Amino acid sequence: MLKGFTAELRRIGLILCIALIVGVAVDHITLALLLGSTIYIINHFLQLHKLHSWTTRSDQPPPESTGLWGELFDSLYQLQRHQKLEKEQLQAVIKRIQEITSALKDGIIILDWRGHLDFWNPAAHRMLALNTKDQGQSVINFIRHPKFVSYFEERNYSEPLEIPSPRFPSKYLQFQITPFGNNERLIVVRDTTQLHNLEKMRQDFVANVSHELRTPLTVINGYVETLADNNTTPAWDKPLQQMLQQAKRMSLLINDLLVLSKLETTEAGHNHKAINVEQLLQVVKSEADVLSSEKSQTLTLICNNTTKPLTLQGNEKELHSAFSNLVTNAIKYTQAEGKISILLWQDKNHFYVSVSDNGPGIEAKHLPRLTERFYRVDASRNSGTGGTGLGLAIVKHVLMRHDAELKITSEVGKGSVFMCVFPLPQ
Repeated sequence: MLKGFTAELRRIGLILCIALIVGVAVDHITLALLLGSTIYIINHFLQLHKLHSWTTRSDQPPPESTGLWGELFDSLYQLQRHQKLEKEQLQAVIKRIQEITSALKDGIIILDWRGHLDFWNPAAHRMLALNTKDQGQSVINFIRHPKFVSYFEERNYSEPLEIPSPRFPSKYLQFQITPFGNNERLIVVRDTTQLHNLEKMRQDFVANVSHELRTPLTVINGYVETLADNNTTPAWDKPLQQMLQQAKRMSLLINDLLVLSKLETTEAGHNHKAINVEQLLQVVKSEADVLSSEKSQTLTLICNNTTKPLTLQGNEKELHSAFSNLVTNAIKYTQAEGKISILLWQDKNHFYVSVSDNGPGIEAKHLPRLTERFYRVDASRNSGTGGTGLGLAIVKHVLMRHDAELKITSEVGKGSVFMCVFPLPQ
Protein backbone atom coordinates (compact mmCIF):
# COMPACT_ATOMS: atom_id res chain seq x y z
CA MET A 1 0.00 0.00 0.00
CA LEU A 2 2.98 2.34 0.66
CA LYS A 3 4.12 1.90 -2.93
CA GLY A 4 0.63 2.86 -4.09
CA PHE A 5 0.76 6.12 -2.10
CA THR A 6 4.22 6.89 -3.50
CA ALA A 7 3.01 6.29 -7.05
CA GLU A 8 -0.04 8.46 -6.40
CA LEU A 9 2.14 11.31 -5.14
CA ARG A 10 4.29 11.01 -8.24
CA ARG A 11 1.16 11.14 -10.38
CA ILE A 12 -0.02 14.31 -8.60
CA GLY A 13 3.41 15.88 -9.03
CA LEU A 14 3.49 14.99 -12.71
CA ILE A 15 0.05 16.50 -13.32
CA LEU A 16 1.10 19.69 -11.49
CA CYS A 17 4.31 19.99 -13.52
CA ILE A 18 2.48 19.52 -16.81
CA ALA A 19 -0.18 22.02 -15.73
CA LEU A 20 2.48 24.58 -14.79
CA ILE A 21 4.34 24.13 -18.11
CA VAL A 22 1.13 24.49 -20.11
CA GLY A 23 0.04 27.44 -17.96
CA VAL A 24 3.31 29.25 -18.51
CA ALA A 25 3.14 28.52 -22.25
CA VAL A 26 -0.38 29.95 -22.64
CA ASP A 27 0.06 32.53 -19.86
CA HIS A 28 -2.87 31.05 -17.80
CA ILE A 29 -1.29 29.19 -14.87
CA THR A 30 -4.43 29.19 -12.66
CA LEU A 31 -6.62 27.84 -15.47
CA ALA A 32 -4.07 25.15 -16.26
CA LEU A 33 -3.86 24.05 -12.61
CA LEU A 34 -7.67 23.96 -12.39
CA LEU A 35 -7.83 21.84 -15.56
CA GLY A 36 -5.20 19.46 -14.19
CA SER A 37 -7.09 19.07 -10.91
CA THR A 38 -10.30 18.40 -12.81
CA ILE A 39 -8.60 15.67 -14.84
CA TYR A 40 -7.27 14.12 -11.62
CA ILE A 41 -10.71 14.17 -9.98
CA ILE A 42 -12.35 12.70 -13.08
CA ASN A 43 -9.84 9.88 -12.96
CA HIS A 44 -10.82 9.14 -9.36
CA PHE A 45 -14.50 9.12 -10.31
CA LEU A 46 -13.71 6.64 -13.07
CA GLN A 47 -11.91 4.41 -10.56
CA LEU A 48 -14.86 4.65 -8.15
CA HIS A 49 -17.18 3.64 -10.99
CA LYS A 50 -14.95 0.60 -11.66
CA LEU A 51 -15.07 -0.27 -7.93
CA HIS A 52 -18.87 -0.01 -7.81
CA SER A 53 -19.29 -2.09 -10.97
CA TRP A 54 -16.94 -4.76 -9.67
CA THR A 55 -18.50 -5.03 -6.19
CA THR A 56 -21.95 -5.51 -7.74
CA ARG A 57 -20.52 -8.39 -9.78
CA SER A 58 -18.26 -10.02 -7.22
CA ASP A 59 -17.77 -13.13 -9.35
CA GLN A 60 -15.65 -11.10 -11.84
CA PRO A 61 -11.88 -10.55 -11.52
CA PRO A 62 -10.81 -7.09 -10.27
CA PRO A 63 -10.50 -4.29 -12.87
CA GLU A 64 -7.11 -3.32 -14.19
CA SER A 65 -5.63 -0.23 -12.59
CA THR A 66 -2.35 1.23 -11.38
CA GLY A 67 -1.05 3.04 -8.35
CA LEU A 68 -3.12 3.32 -5.23
CA TRP A 69 -6.29 2.12 -6.92
CA GLY A 70 -4.52 -0.93 -8.33
CA GLU A 71 -3.31 -1.95 -4.89
CA LEU A 72 -6.74 -1.27 -3.42
CA PHE A 73 -8.41 -3.55 -6.01
CA ASP A 74 -5.82 -6.27 -5.36
CA SER A 75 -6.31 -6.04 -1.56
CA LEU A 76 -10.09 -6.23 -1.88
CA TYR A 77 -9.77 -9.17 -4.24
CA GLN A 78 -7.53 -11.06 -1.79
CA LEU A 79 -9.96 -10.27 1.07
CA GLN A 80 -12.85 -11.46 -1.10
CA ARG A 81 -11.10 -14.75 -1.87
CA HIS A 82 -10.25 -15.23 1.82
CA GLN A 83 -13.87 -14.62 2.87
CA LYS A 84 -15.09 -16.98 0.17
CA LEU A 85 -12.74 -19.69 1.42
CA GLU A 86 -13.87 -19.15 5.03
CA LYS A 87 -17.50 -19.29 3.93
CA GLU A 88 -16.92 -22.58 2.11
CA GLN A 89 -15.17 -24.02 5.18
CA LEU A 90 -17.98 -22.83 7.44
CA GLN A 91 -20.60 -24.32 5.13
CA ALA A 92 -18.66 -27.60 5.16
CA VAL A 93 -18.65 -27.59 8.98
CA ILE A 94 -22.38 -26.78 9.11
CA LYS A 95 -23.09 -29.57 6.62
CA ARG A 96 -21.00 -31.98 8.69
CA ILE A 97 -22.83 -31.00 11.89
CA GLN A 98 -26.17 -31.46 10.14
CA GLU A 99 -25.08 -34.92 8.98
CA ILE A 100 -23.98 -35.83 12.52
CA THR A 101 -27.19 -34.56 14.15
CA SER A 102 -29.23 -36.35 11.48
CA ALA A 103 -27.54 -39.63 12.45
CA LEU A 104 -28.31 -39.17 16.18
CA LYS A 105 -31.14 -41.15 17.74
CA ASP A 106 -31.62 -38.36 20.28
CA GLY A 107 -33.56 -35.29 19.27
CA ILE A 108 -31.61 -32.03 19.05
CA ILE A 109 -33.43 -28.67 19.20
CA ILE A 110 -31.78 -25.24 19.17
CA LEU A 111 -33.74 -22.26 20.48
CA ASP A 112 -32.93 -18.60 19.94
CA TRP A 113 -32.73 -16.04 22.76
CA ARG A 114 -36.52 -15.73 22.82
CA GLY A 115 -37.05 -19.48 23.28
CA HIS A 116 -38.25 -19.90 19.69
CA LEU A 117 -37.41 -22.84 17.43
CA ASP A 118 -34.30 -22.24 15.32
CA PHE A 119 -33.10 -25.73 14.33
CA TRP A 120 -33.99 -29.37 14.95
CA ASN A 121 -32.75 -32.69 13.64
CA PRO A 122 -34.83 -35.52 12.10
CA ALA A 123 -35.08 -37.35 15.44
CA ALA A 124 -36.72 -34.28 17.04
CA HIS A 125 -39.07 -34.11 14.05
CA ARG A 126 -40.12 -37.74 14.61
CA MET A 127 -40.56 -37.32 18.37
CA LEU A 128 -42.39 -33.97 18.36
CA ALA A 129 -43.76 -33.70 14.79
CA LEU A 130 -41.95 -30.42 14.10
CA ASN A 131 -42.27 -29.04 10.54
CA THR A 132 -40.53 -26.31 8.54
CA LYS A 133 -43.42 -23.91 9.07
CA ASP A 134 -42.89 -24.21 12.85
CA GLN A 135 -39.52 -22.43 12.73
CA GLY A 136 -39.60 -19.21 14.73
CA GLN A 137 -42.45 -20.42 16.97
CA SER A 138 -42.16 -20.72 20.75
CA VAL A 139 -41.22 -24.21 21.91
CA ILE A 140 -43.97 -24.23 24.56
CA ASN A 141 -46.52 -24.07 21.74
CA PHE A 142 -45.56 -27.68 20.95
CA ILE A 143 -44.64 -29.02 24.40
CA ARG A 144 -47.47 -27.77 26.62
CA HIS A 145 -47.10 -30.15 29.53
CA PRO A 146 -47.22 -28.04 32.76
CA LYS A 147 -44.04 -29.66 34.10
CA PHE A 148 -42.12 -28.76 30.93
CA VAL A 149 -43.43 -25.17 30.93
CA SER A 150 -42.35 -24.78 34.56
CA TYR A 151 -38.98 -26.45 33.88
CA PHE A 152 -38.40 -24.25 30.82
CA GLU A 153 -39.32 -20.95 32.47
CA GLU A 154 -37.61 -21.50 35.83
CA ARG A 155 -34.25 -22.00 34.02
CA ASN A 156 -32.98 -24.53 36.55
CA TYR A 157 -31.58 -27.16 34.20
CA SER A 158 -29.31 -29.07 36.59
CA GLU A 159 -31.47 -32.20 36.23
CA PRO A 160 -33.33 -33.54 33.17
CA LEU A 161 -37.13 -33.69 33.01
CA GLU A 162 -39.11 -36.79 32.04
CA ILE A 163 -42.72 -36.42 30.85
CA PRO A 164 -45.15 -38.33 28.58
CA SER A 165 -44.62 -37.62 24.89
CA PRO A 166 -46.92 -34.85 23.58
CA ARG A 167 -47.33 -36.86 20.37
CA PHE A 168 -47.57 -40.45 21.66
CA PRO A 169 -49.02 -40.63 25.22
CA SER A 170 -47.74 -44.19 25.66
CA LYS A 171 -44.14 -43.04 25.23
CA TYR A 172 -41.95 -41.10 27.67
CA LEU A 173 -39.41 -38.44 26.70
CA GLN A 174 -36.55 -36.97 28.70
CA PHE A 175 -35.65 -33.30 28.12
CA GLN A 176 -32.25 -31.85 29.06
CA ILE A 177 -31.79 -28.12 28.40
CA THR A 178 -28.34 -26.50 28.18
CA PRO A 179 -27.94 -22.71 27.85
CA PHE A 180 -25.22 -21.43 25.47
CA GLY A 181 -24.22 -18.39 23.43
CA ASN A 182 -26.36 -15.26 23.76
CA ASN A 183 -29.19 -16.66 25.93
CA GLU A 184 -29.74 -19.45 23.38
CA ARG A 185 -30.65 -22.95 24.52
CA LEU A 186 -29.94 -26.49 23.35
CA ILE A 187 -32.54 -29.17 24.09
CA VAL A 188 -31.60 -32.86 23.94
CA VAL A 189 -34.66 -35.14 23.74
CA ARG A 190 -34.31 -38.85 24.55
CA ASP A 191 -36.88 -41.60 24.28
CA THR A 192 -36.88 -43.20 27.75
CA THR A 193 -39.98 -45.36 27.24
CA GLN A 194 -38.09 -48.63 27.66
CA LEU A 195 -36.29 -47.43 30.81
CA HIS A 196 -39.58 -46.08 32.19
CA ASN A 197 -41.31 -49.42 31.55
CA LEU A 198 -38.44 -51.35 33.14
CA GLU A 199 -38.55 -49.07 36.20
CA LYS A 200 -42.32 -49.55 36.40
CA MET A 201 -41.86 -53.33 36.20
CA ARG A 202 -39.26 -53.16 38.97
CA GLN A 203 -41.55 -51.08 41.17
CA ASP A 204 -44.50 -53.41 40.55
CA PHE A 205 -42.33 -56.45 41.22
CA VAL A 206 -41.04 -55.07 44.53
CA ALA A 207 -44.54 -54.01 45.60
CA ASN A 208 -46.13 -57.35 44.65
CA VAL A 209 -43.39 -59.51 46.17
CA SER A 210 -43.38 -57.45 49.38
CA HIS A 211 -47.14 -57.70 49.63
CA GLU A 212 -47.16 -61.45 48.96
CA LEU A 213 -44.39 -62.08 51.50
CA ARG A 214 -46.21 -60.26 54.26
CA THR A 215 -48.91 -62.94 54.81
CA PRO A 216 -46.66 -66.06 54.98
CA LEU A 217 -44.16 -64.18 57.14
CA THR A 218 -46.94 -63.23 59.56
CA VAL A 219 -47.94 -66.88 59.81
CA ILE A 220 -44.36 -68.03 60.37
CA ASN A 221 -43.80 -65.30 62.94
CA GLY A 222 -46.96 -66.33 64.80
CA TYR A 223 -45.93 -69.97 65.00
CA VAL A 224 -42.39 -69.08 66.12
CA GLU A 225 -43.78 -66.83 68.86
CA THR A 226 -46.08 -69.64 69.98
CA LEU A 227 -43.18 -72.08 70.07
CA ALA A 228 -41.03 -69.60 71.99
CA ASP A 229 -43.76 -68.95 74.58
CA ASN A 230 -44.38 -72.67 75.12
CA ASN A 231 -40.80 -73.85 74.89
CA THR A 232 -39.68 -76.03 77.80
CA THR A 233 -36.34 -77.06 76.34
CA PRO A 234 -33.52 -74.62 77.28
CA ALA A 235 -31.46 -75.71 74.27
CA TRP A 236 -34.12 -74.19 71.96
CA ASP A 237 -34.24 -70.77 73.67
CA LYS A 238 -31.43 -69.19 71.65
CA PRO A 239 -32.49 -70.57 68.20
CA LEU A 240 -36.10 -69.48 68.78
CA GLN A 241 -35.05 -65.99 69.89
CA GLN A 242 -32.83 -65.63 66.82
CA MET A 243 -35.70 -66.77 64.60
CA LEU A 244 -37.98 -64.17 66.22
CA GLN A 245 -35.35 -61.47 65.78
CA GLN A 246 -34.82 -62.27 62.09
CA ALA A 247 -38.57 -62.58 61.46
CA LYS A 248 -39.04 -59.12 63.00
CA ARG A 249 -36.24 -57.77 60.82
CA MET A 250 -37.82 -59.26 57.72
CA SER A 251 -41.15 -57.67 58.66
CA LEU A 252 -39.47 -54.27 58.99
CA LEU A 253 -37.78 -54.75 55.63
CA ILE A 254 -41.05 -55.65 53.90
CA ASN A 255 -42.83 -52.71 55.49
CA ASP A 256 -40.08 -50.34 54.33
CA LEU A 257 -40.19 -51.80 50.81
CA LEU A 258 -43.95 -51.25 50.68
CA VAL A 259 -43.57 -47.66 51.92
CA LEU A 260 -40.85 -46.96 49.35
CA SER A 261 -42.90 -48.56 46.59
CA LYS A 262 -45.90 -46.43 47.49
CA LEU A 263 -43.76 -43.28 47.43
CA GLU A 264 -42.47 -44.19 43.97
CA THR A 265 -45.78 -45.14 42.40
CA THR A 266 -48.24 -42.56 43.76
CA GLU A 267 -48.50 -38.97 42.58
CA ALA A 268 -47.03 -36.27 44.81
CA GLY A 269 -49.68 -34.12 46.45
CA HIS A 270 -51.72 -37.08 47.70
CA ASN A 271 -53.55 -36.34 51.01
CA HIS A 272 -51.81 -32.97 51.43
CA LYS A 273 -53.04 -30.69 54.20
CA ALA A 274 -51.70 -27.86 56.36
CA ILE A 275 -49.20 -29.28 58.88
CA ASN A 276 -47.78 -27.48 61.89
CA VAL A 277 -44.12 -28.47 61.57
CA GLU A 278 -43.23 -27.73 65.19
CA GLN A 279 -46.08 -29.89 66.51
CA LEU A 280 -45.09 -32.73 64.16
CA LEU A 281 -41.50 -32.60 65.44
CA GLN A 282 -42.73 -32.66 69.04
CA VAL A 283 -44.67 -35.86 68.26
CA VAL A 284 -41.57 -37.41 66.65
CA LYS A 285 -39.47 -36.45 69.69
CA SER A 286 -41.93 -37.87 72.19
CA GLU A 287 -42.00 -41.17 70.29
CA ALA A 288 -38.19 -41.28 70.14
CA ASP A 289 -37.72 -40.45 73.84
CA VAL A 290 -38.42 -44.06 74.80
CA LEU A 291 -35.75 -45.41 72.44
CA SER A 292 -33.14 -42.80 73.47
CA SER A 293 -33.77 -43.35 77.18
CA GLU A 294 -32.79 -47.01 76.79
CA LYS A 295 -29.26 -45.77 75.89
CA SER A 296 -29.29 -42.86 78.39
CA GLN A 297 -28.99 -40.39 75.53
CA THR A 298 -29.95 -36.71 75.62
CA LEU A 299 -32.56 -35.87 72.95
CA THR A 300 -33.52 -32.20 72.54
CA LEU A 301 -35.85 -30.25 70.25
CA ILE A 302 -35.08 -26.56 69.55
CA CYS A 303 -37.43 -24.41 67.43
CA ASN A 304 -35.97 -21.03 66.50
CA ASN A 305 -39.08 -19.94 64.64
CA THR A 306 -39.98 -16.66 66.35
CA THR A 307 -42.74 -15.62 63.90
CA LYS A 308 -46.17 -17.20 63.48
CA PRO A 309 -46.37 -21.04 63.59
CA LEU A 310 -44.69 -22.57 60.56
CA THR A 311 -47.20 -24.55 58.48
CA LEU A 312 -46.46 -26.69 55.44
CA GLN A 313 -48.83 -28.14 52.86
CA GLY A 314 -47.83 -31.78 52.81
CA ASN A 315 -48.58 -35.39 53.60
CA GLU A 316 -48.33 -35.70 57.38
CA LYS A 317 -47.78 -39.46 57.37
CA GLU A 318 -44.91 -39.20 54.87
CA LEU A 319 -43.21 -36.33 56.70
CA HIS A 320 -43.62 -38.10 60.03
CA SER A 321 -41.95 -41.16 58.52
CA ALA A 322 -39.04 -39.08 57.15
CA PHE A 323 -38.32 -37.17 60.38
CA SER A 324 -38.79 -40.30 62.48
CA ASN A 325 -36.30 -42.21 60.28
CA LEU A 326 -33.65 -39.51 60.76
CA VAL A 327 -34.12 -39.37 64.54
CA THR A 328 -34.23 -43.16 64.90
CA ASN A 329 -31.03 -43.53 62.85
CA ALA A 330 -29.28 -40.96 65.04
CA ILE A 331 -30.32 -42.85 68.18
CA LYS A 332 -29.25 -46.23 66.77
CA TYR A 333 -25.80 -45.14 65.63
CA THR A 334 -24.93 -42.81 68.51
CA GLN A 335 -23.19 -44.29 71.52
CA ALA A 336 -24.80 -44.54 74.97
CA GLU A 337 -25.07 -41.19 76.81
CA GLY A 338 -24.63 -39.40 73.49
CA LYS A 339 -26.36 -36.17 72.47
CA ILE A 340 -28.94 -35.83 69.69
CA SER A 341 -30.52 -32.53 68.69
CA ILE A 342 -33.54 -31.75 66.49
CA LEU A 343 -33.47 -28.16 65.24
CA LEU A 344 -36.08 -26.12 63.32
CA TRP A 345 -35.27 -22.68 61.86
CA GLN A 346 -35.88 -20.56 58.78
CA ASP A 347 -34.42 -17.77 56.63
CA LYS A 348 -35.91 -15.61 53.86
CA ASN A 349 -36.48 -18.41 51.35
CA HIS A 350 -36.31 -21.74 53.19
CA PHE A 351 -36.96 -23.47 56.46
CA TYR A 352 -34.76 -26.24 57.82
CA VAL A 353 -35.19 -29.34 59.94
CA SER A 354 -31.90 -30.86 61.06
CA VAL A 355 -31.04 -33.90 63.15
CA SER A 356 -27.51 -33.81 64.55
CA ASP A 357 -25.60 -36.17 66.80
CA ASN A 358 -22.15 -36.60 68.37
CA GLY A 359 -21.83 -40.20 67.24
CA PRO A 360 -18.93 -41.89 65.41
CA GLY A 361 -19.50 -39.94 62.18
CA ILE A 362 -19.28 -41.13 58.58
CA GLU A 363 -16.33 -40.98 56.17
CA ALA A 364 -16.74 -38.45 53.35
CA LYS A 365 -16.50 -41.14 50.64
CA HIS A 366 -19.77 -42.70 51.86
CA LEU A 367 -21.89 -39.52 51.99
CA PRO A 368 -22.96 -39.36 48.30
CA ARG A 369 -24.32 -42.93 48.46
CA LEU A 370 -26.12 -42.89 51.80
CA THR A 371 -29.57 -42.47 50.22
CA GLU A 372 -29.14 -45.49 47.92
CA ARG A 373 -31.29 -48.52 48.69
CA PHE A 374 -29.53 -51.07 50.91
CA TYR A 375 -26.25 -49.13 50.94
CA ARG A 376 -24.35 -49.91 54.11
CA VAL A 377 -21.43 -47.92 55.50
CA ASP A 378 -20.60 -50.83 57.76
CA ALA A 379 -22.53 -54.06 57.11
CA SER A 380 -21.83 -55.52 60.53
CA ARG A 381 -22.89 -52.33 62.32
CA ASN A 382 -26.09 -52.06 60.29
CA SER A 383 -27.10 -55.67 60.87
CA GLY A 384 -26.35 -55.26 64.55
CA THR A 385 -28.74 -52.33 64.86
CA GLY A 386 -31.46 -54.03 62.86
CA GLY A 387 -31.48 -51.48 60.05
CA THR A 388 -33.02 -52.33 56.67
CA GLY A 389 -30.85 -49.99 54.59
CA LEU A 390 -33.98 -48.24 53.26
CA GLY A 391 -34.52 -45.49 55.82
CA LEU A 392 -32.58 -42.71 54.05
CA ALA A 393 -33.99 -43.78 50.67
CA ILE A 394 -37.46 -43.24 52.13
CA VAL A 395 -36.40 -39.84 53.52
CA LYS A 396 -35.02 -38.80 50.12
CA HIS A 397 -38.24 -39.74 48.28
CA VAL A 398 -40.47 -38.03 50.85
CA LEU A 399 -38.47 -34.81 50.57
CA MET A 400 -38.52 -34.93 46.77
CA ARG A 401 -42.32 -35.20 46.88
CA HIS A 402 -42.36 -32.02 48.97
CA ASP A 403 -39.91 -30.07 46.73
CA ALA A 404 -37.24 -30.39 49.42
CA GLU A 405 -33.77 -31.92 49.59
CA LEU A 406 -31.55 -33.72 52.08
CA LYS A 407 -28.06 -32.40 52.86
CA ILE A 408 -25.65 -34.55 54.88
CA THR A 409 -22.47 -33.43 56.62
CA SER A 410 -20.36 -35.61 58.87
CA GLU A 411 -16.94 -35.80 60.46
CA VAL A 412 -15.44 -39.01 61.75
CA GLY A 413 -15.24 -38.97 65.54
CA LYS A 414 -17.39 -35.83 65.91
CA GLY A 415 -20.83 -36.73 64.59
CA SER A 416 -23.24 -36.13 61.71
CA VAL A 417 -25.89 -33.61 60.63
CA PHE A 418 -28.85 -34.59 58.42
CA MET A 419 -30.56 -31.42 57.23
CA CYS A 420 -33.88 -31.21 55.36
CA VAL A 421 -34.22 -28.02 53.29
CA PHE A 422 -37.79 -26.97 52.45
CA PRO A 423 -38.95 -23.97 50.41
CA LEU A 424 -40.91 -21.51 52.55
CA PRO A 425 -44.69 -21.76 51.99
CA GLN A 426 -45.96 -19.00 49.71
